[in-house]
Amino acid sequence: MAQAPIPFNRPTVSGNEEAYLTRCFRSGHWSGDGAYSREAQALLESKGGFRKALLTPSCTAALEMAAILCRVGPGDEVIIPSYTFPSTATAFVLRGAKPVFVDSLDWHPNLDADQLEALVTPRTRVLAVVHYAGMACDMDRVLDLARRRELLVVEDAAQGIDSRFRDRPLGSLGHLGALSFHETKNITCGEGGALLINDPNYVKRAEIIREKGTNRSAFFRGEVDKYGWVDIGSSYLPSDLSGAILLGQLEQLEAIQARRVAIWHLYHQALAILADRGNAQLPVLPPHATLNGHMYYLVVSDLETRTRLLAHARSRGAGIIFHYQSLHRSSFFRDQHDGRPLPQADRYSNCLVRLPLFRDLTDDEVDWVAETVLSFYR
Repeated sequence: MAQAPIPFNRPTVSGNEEAYLTRCFRSGHWSGDGAYSREAQALLESKGGFRKALLTPSCTAALEMAAILCRVGPGDEVIIPSYTFPSTATAFVLRGAKPVFVDSLDWHPNLDADQLEALVTPRTRVLAVVHYAGMACDMDRVLDLARRRELLVVEDAAQGIDSRFRDRPLGSLGHLGALSFHETKNITCGEGGALLINDPNYVKRAEIIREKGTNRSAFFRGEVDKYGWVDIGSSYLPSDLSGAILLGQLEQLEAIQARRVAIWHLYHQALAILADRGNAQLPVLPPHATLNGHMYYLVVSDLETRTRLLAHARSRGAGIIFHYQSLHRSSFFRDQHDGRPLPQADRYSNCLVRLPLFRDLTDDEVDWVAETVLSFYR
């Protein structure tokens, strides 16, 4: 019997999402900071161990808020991995800052912390780190450098929910962090994110920035008798409809994570022979990191091999896809890059593939995707 096509991702209704969404429709309050958004925010803080979380329409929006809170501007530099999604960089570029790109490790797409200090100049303001595949980068090195050179740290933990650096949740170590609840993430509301605030000095201004530059949140708490325009900001609140879906997902966090981690291990066991034979590099969990089952990836030998593997997968209906393209080589930024070679970022851009991974993926489907990859190498 032929196997039905398997997509790269399929969002999953895991619990009370539909019930909460229906109640939200009937409540008459669909806009931001409604009852469901507040409850989801509180649950995120308690489950995630975050000092303060503010829901946003996307992780991109959360990163933009972080850039504003860091007060970066023209003449400032922000160190950012080249192998990441453009939002990590554009959040700071929008404020006028210049990204300075750092290369990845040869054994993991995370940034190479050994290269950071040499990139720091008197203009450096922020270290913006990314936890690729939900696996923590070396935050001991990052935080030590930040302390010594008086830099701010922003964690792009878009893929990092329920994952840790040692015993601390990703997104809780820097001054600020950002999560994603996009459709492809472990916990989703279609589009969504959260700004994580670990330094209490940023909380009040973050609320203002999120409310279009007004002190509206303080007004609703009864702290001022009217609200007005007090700072820069934008519309960074998600609707309560998104909050209703997110609450239903967060309530099922443990079950969702357990299944995703189980799928990750099924892939890892089935494809171990590729590493043994030198066909592909499999994911390596850093010793300081935990696994949240966000992504299973392979790094093949070269671009031509990847192109043929993707064509093979496509012919069998397996949703295997590539990932980021190096930002230092992007059409937008390549003429501004300082010319340093970033060979590992380029290698991952050319050679990395991602396998389907979502909660409803069955064991038989995992086996079939793995067999699709193995059959290519036969």
